[in-house]
Amino acid sequence: MTDDNTTNDRSGTDGERFGGLTPFLDPLRVPPVLRPGRGGHGAEVTVELEAAWVRLHSQMAPTLVWAYDGHYPGPTFEVRRGQRIRVAWTNRLTGEFPVLAGTAPLTVPQDGVTVPSTAVPGTGDGFEEVKEVADLPGWSVTHLHGAVTGGGNDGWTENAVSFGDAQLSEYPNDQRAATLWYHDHAMHITRWNVFAGLAGMYLVRDDEEAALRLPAGRYEIPLVLSDRNFALDADGRPTGEPLHKVGRLPNPDPETGQQVTIPFTGPYTLVNGVVWPHLAVEPRWYRFRLLNAANARIFQLALVDESGQPVRGAIKQIGTDAGLLPRPVPVDFDAAQPWLAIAPAERMDLLIDFAALRGRRVRLVNVGGEAPGEADPAGNVPFPQVMEFRVDARPVRDRFTLPKVISASFRELSHATPHGHRLVVLTPPGTVGGGGHPEIWEMVEVDPASVEIPSDGVIQLTDAEGETTTYRRVARRYDDTLNFKVEHGDYEQWSFLNLGGPTHPMHIHLTAFQLMGRDPYVTTGFDRALGGTRAPVAFDTDPGAAIPLAPGERGWKDVVTVPAGQLVRVLGPYEGAQGRFMYHCHLLEHEDMGMMRAFTVVPPEVMVFDHHRGDHGDH
Repeated sequence: MTDDNTTNDRSGTDGERFGGLTPFLDPLRVPPVLRPGRGGHGAEVTVELEAAWVRLHSQMAPTLVWAYDGHYPGPTFEVRRGQRIRVAWTNRLTGEFPVLAGTAPLTVPQDGVTVPSTAVPGTGDGFEEVKEVADLPGWSVTHLHGAVTGGGNDGWTENAVSFGDAQLSEYPNDQRAATLWYHDHAMHITRWNVFAGLAGMYLVRDDEEAALRLPAGRYEIPLVLSDRNFALDADGRPTGEPLHKVGRLPNPDPETGQQVTIPFTGPYTLVNGVVWPHLAVEPRWYRFRLLNAANARIFQLALVDESGQPVRGAIKQIGTDAGLLPRPVPVDFDAAQPWLAIAPAERMDLLIDFAALRGRRVRLVNVGGEAPGEADPAGNVPFPQVMEFRVDARPVRDRFTLPKVISASFRELSHATPHGHRLVVLTPPGTVGGGGHPEIWEMVEVDPASVEIPSDGVIQLTDAEGETTTYRRVARRYDDTLNFKVEHGDYEQWSFLNLGGPTHPMHIHLTAFQLMGRDPYVTTGFDRALGGTRAPVAFDTDPGAAIPLAPGERGWKDVVTVPAGQLVRVLGPYEGAQGRFMYHCHLLEHEDMGMMRAFTVVPPEVMVFDHHRGDHGDH
């Protein structure tokens, strides 16, 4: 097997066809591993946030990033369940902000086709810089995403620190083995701080996972996906300067007068901070801890061979965001599952068997067009490449055998578990009063005689049994009154209803939950200009509208995708820690624009003294 770029290659090697960069030219970079309490590290560690120059592609000049300990992505933490650690996230960020930010027209003509402007490398025509971004200081707070830790250690969005200060956080790690990650969560500017490089992976291990004897060491590799754009030089080649370009509608929405912008997506895909890397692998099993750390792109991944045909039978999913699945889930890229979809902040624990692929090259691609591996500029996938695996031709002895049961401790939740209910509505962009952005509306059930119908903030919902319930909005902005107060140890079902617009990956801090159902709803009764329903939003009774849960999302999760026209129900315990937490959309541009709300978890002995208990926000 050769290690050049002259393979029979659907993507070709001409960098001019791919935004000035040659795919699969550079090796995958694997972040260093940080094991607190082992290898000379104490249970108290310091991680410095600092500026660093890194190469994202060898055909591009070095890129200035803000990174944890100077690594992009940051070091991968490895801890044991129950191993309590303390981290001093120390801010050493100085100098210019390393991101050029601005807006461009939503779509532009290119080669006779109208494409999203975000799919075009460089600033393009009509770019307007947001000049204030260049003046941003190094102001950051780190959130350990998926951690069961007290509210004071969770990385509250407004508790960011500046240069010279440290954020001190304690993580009990008393939770099942899982793939967590850490990232910036600073109020208003998370989208740019994460874009600048502030993200890394965090692995919790336990005895159940160890007993599986999964591929480990150099056979267990984190894959941190993200997408980027770059400024271009006079010859149209990327300079390496990160470009955060979002799309904007040319005129305010005709119905509501709101100016709408579209979250960032970029033409270049990075894996572990390298644009379209390659990885040399042996013909044996590997374990990949997959994380989507992109601002807003939902990747639709497929593994294809040299001719672009799907590689079936090689991938098994064994874990979700917050733990191991009960059994392996085959990923076969067939008609039932043409791709592996992973939304921002979601994680997947994957096993890939390269034994049947000796001497071959296979590609992980982002499916945009009709066929995997084909470009789809109009669909916002101008360059489908993600990474290439180069499988050695020499046979190896691999002792790993895929077990039939992954997690014997997994227990499926049911409605028989006593639990409370919450309804959260996700509004379409351009809804009156929303400033052009989608919003989170917290709803409370009311007597229909007590409100004007139709009116702003009033939504009627007809369920699968034909029963209509009336709800009134009690919060829509981050700073509105706190409504969700949860007794520690309680289970709650939160229902997220998307009335229209993009798919929202909803993340709830502290808890891990299971999906209870995806229900189809007809949302045409909602009027954006009114801000309420003129006719009830109704369960879609068409048998063809039913939405089965995918096998790969039936595990423990902390992020759930909520597409338009769906009511997604999740159930989980609120235990292990108390304090004030957040839930939000994990499209970072939406989070920064207000799709984020607070909730508290309080000991039940304390809750009895809450003099507001029984008000509209409780249940």
